[in-house]
Amino acid sequence: MSSNSVGIFFVVLEVIQSIAPLIIFFTLFQILYLKLPHSQLIKLYTGLAFTALGMILFLYGVYNGFLPAGTKIGEYFGESKKSLLIPLGFVLGLLATFAEPSVRVLCYQVEESSNGYIRSDLMLYTLSFAVATLAAISMAKIVYRIPFIYIIIPSYLFVLVLLCFCDKDFIGIAFDSGGAVTGPMAVSFLMSISVGVATAYEGVDPVADGFGLIAMIALAPIIFVMLLGVYIRFKGGINNVK
Repeated sequence: MSSNSVGIFFVVLEVIQSIAPLIIFFTLFQILYLKLPHSQLIKLYTGLAFTALGMILFLYGVYNGFLPAGTKIGEYFGESKKSLLIPLGFVLGLLATFAEPSVRVLCYQVEESSNGYIRSDLMLYTLSFAVATLAAISMAKIVYRIPFIYIIIPSYLFVLVLLCFCDKDFIGIAFDSGGAVTGPMAVSFLMSISVGVATAYEGVDPVADGFGLIAMIALAPIIFVMLLGVYIRFKGGINNVK
């Protein structure tokens, strides 16, 4: 279904299909094992209802706002402002990650779990800069016709090297960060811009060159957080982080 023809009924149906199995699963556990009090059940089901409403509003906005807007922005710069594509990718990658709710949750959890040794603002700036850098490289891939395989394979080999030098406390954080940054902001906005650029850019295949951005964005925090872990390790370990 085209992004500019998605109606509210389609979105409601999609959300129901997504959360209904979870509600059924929880209800069965409540009947068979949990036996939560009635007052707590009211709070839980109220929260689920608000979650469903939030998903409906968000997805409707994505389908009818973020996706077409991102595509149009990408097409505009791909047609007439090609020299600005790389800095555009950097700026939008920075802003999208900074606004990503899942990134902020992760940063808060990291600070809390490390008793404040790894500050949430340090993680937020690291992840934002990481995604901005790889988003800019993704635009350079389109501009200079760089095959995707020439970027992704050396990058993962670099990750394997970093595993040998990184502080062990940062390895799990790095790989979880890769999932956190590929949230709805990045996927809906940055990917649509990338596809829009590839569609408008002369001689570029939108399928071969427009996609791959999300894989690179997921890789970005793994590299940068592990680089931070290497720095922390050679500074004397996580307990010396202030």
